[in-house]
Amino acid sequence: MMSDSPSMMIIDAWAQPANKESLHAVPEIARLFTQSGASAVLETGIAPETIVTLMDRAGIQTALLTAWHRPGRWVFSNDDVAAIVRQFPGRFVGVAAVDLERPLAAVHELERAVHELGFKALRMLPWLWNRPPNDRFYFPLFVKCIELGIPFCTQAGHTGPLMPSEPGRPIPYLDEVALIFPELKIVAGHIGYPWTDEMIALAWKHANVYIDTSAYLPRYYPPQLVQFMKTNGQDKVLFATNFPMLAFEKCTAQALALDLPPSVQAKFLAGNAREVFGL
Repeated sequence: MMSDSPSMMIIDAWAQPANKESLHAVPEIARLFTQSGASAVLETGIAPETIVTLMDRAGIQTALLTAWHRPGRWVFSNDDVAAIVRQFPGRFVGVAAVDLERPLAAVHELERAVHELGFKALRMLPWLWNRPPNDRFYFPLFVKCIELGIPFCTQAGHTGPLMPSEPGRPIPYLDEVALIFPELKIVAGHIGYPWTDEMIALAWKHANVYIDTSAYLPRYYPPQLVQFMKTNGQDKVLFATNFPMLAFEKCTAQALALDLPPSVQAKFLAGNAREVFGL
């Protein structure tokens, strides 16, 4: 393991399965994998047992594994993810996806994912639907997340895939959602870049808004984000990789090298995720 301390537990707040057939169902991500040096994954995929081995090498105890639904079809279904979670109990936690544009079916599927499959969150990607999170299609899901006591996870910031970035702007979209639904826990991934200052402002403003660091290597975190983590945002930022786009081991090694105070490091690498997702 990368961690020097056997007692250190790292939780990755955003990872995906790496089945090559499913990854090819999202051609928009191919350029991202090439630029991040992970293009081989698109050709070979990574078996779940290998993912666990990679997690062990990186010192990651648990990864929140995300299902994907894009308009018109599943990429990784909730049942696909649940099968991996059952195969490796304690190593993965399921994060649900739904068909955003079929509201009633989406609510029922979310209930099933939580009650029957044991999932701990819902994740929706605004760029995939070209709908910002204040769109009316999300609202029934927000109410259901509150009723189920689970967070709503999303992406904030520009889109690396060649899709419009506007749905990922933190202000006004996530700000409006947090104002309408103050009871809703919101975890915004990808640090909000290039609107990181907006994302930090929302996490400071709203009690239930959090940031995860997925898709960015720690050495490239904006300085203002690191400063927020060390000060009044130490309960608000969650470590995440966006695996398989970024490698577990590189992300954890760089996170441990951030020279965070021990109490802040513990919250960032595991404690905040444990609290937000009820792990």
